[in-house]
Amino acid sequence: MFIWNTLFFFKNDFHNLGLLVIPIIEREKKHFIQTYKRIPLDIAYGEGVHLVTRNGTRYLDFFCGIGVNSLGHVNEKIITAIQNQVEKFSHLSNYFVTDIQVEFAEKLLKYSKMSRLFLTNSGAETVEAALKAVRKKKGSDGIIFSMSNSFHGRTYGALSLTDQNKYKKDFGPLLPNLQSIKFNDIHDLQAKINEHTSGVFLEFIQGEGGINVVSAEFVSALIELQNKYKFVLVADCIQAGLGRTGKSFAFNHYNVEPDIVLVAKSIGGGLPLGAMLVNDEFTDIFTYGEHGTTFGGNPISCAAGKVVLEEVFENGLLESVEKLGDYFLSELNNLASLFPSLINEVRGKGFMIGVEMFSECNKVVESLMERKVLANCTNKNVLRILPPLVSTKTDIDFFLYNFHEILKKQ
Repeated sequence: MFIWNTLFFFKNDFHNLGLLVIPIIEREKKHFIQTYKRIPLDIAYGEGVHLVTRNGTRYLDFFCGIGVNSLGHVNEKIITAIQNQVEKFSHLSNYFVTDIQVEFAEKLLKYSKMSRLFLTNSGAETVEAALKAVRKKKGSDGIIFSMSNSFHGRTYGALSLTDQNKYKKDFGPLLPNLQSIKFNDIHDLQAKINEHTSGVFLEFIQGEGGINVVSAEFVSALIELQNKYKFVLVADCIQAGLGRTGKSFAFNHYNVEPDIVLVAKSIGGGLPLGAMLVNDEFTDIFTYGEHGTTFGGNPISCAAGKVVLEEVFENGLLESVEKLGDYFLSELNNLASLFPSLINEVRGKGFMIGVEMFSECNKVVESLMERKVLANCTNKNVLRILPPLVSTKTDIDFFLYNFHEILKKQ
């Protein structure tokens, strides 16, 4: 019996040792459907604006979980809020009212100046709720428009709304009566909007599409048409909300009041959470049973989300992002002037920045990673920079120095 037990434990030890020896990337490939092009780093933990690998290498994270980790990694206030909530309950059916949901909702509505909300798990789920709301309000026959190069998610409604064929090919047929308008093209806007228009979904700053900022003239023309035809205006601020652009939401850079505002990503402090915010016209858009979600508004996510709202709107982060964002954009424009053959344009607001290169930017991303800086490439040639909102001037200068050194060697 002793020999058998000894061999049994040795067998398990060798098995566990084998798991440690086989690289985590290879283990992932064995078990997962390959939908992600993984970054080849074995991350052990996060710390503030940095990620640290198992060998102790520190990386400045200006990728930020694609705009999710706005308070950085391992934020003590978020940890405390999560722990306190877990000790009460981690989940209740939405048939119950939970105090933390209500507290979170009150703060979000206060700072968004909207009337009511519906809580979800993600950006795509939030888009789906909004599509249903527009359809119910305006009927099924009207046209809902998004913008060219837009991205609204990968579920079927959100995918149908997204105007990028690389995400849609092979998945048809998609939802009917969804069309697109050329981004920032006032003539195309005026040619397509009419009495048959039910709604318009607009990212005031396109994220996945390449950090494209909507022009004030385009927004003005859009509002003029809305006043005439009374369609629903939906502001998709899933990536560009909650202080990311130096304002509460991206649409706050313009004189506009959307009917519906969509938020997610950073709102949960790293946990799954989203919200569809509505004005007075939509407060009763759904009745009992017409829409719902099992996990949307999870108490733990709401506890973390409440901390995010407090830090952004009550503890000075919004002002910091506005000030440092102006500095960051100014310095990047200086680099664009120094390297006109490499950089076509610098775009964005606050801490949502895109540097459009004249060639594909994957090599720049790889060079940055070699210098212990993380960013990503979107729309082939746009370096997307999404620093945590807690980033300092020192962090920004570190990025600028290394980016400058890379450009000098191109």
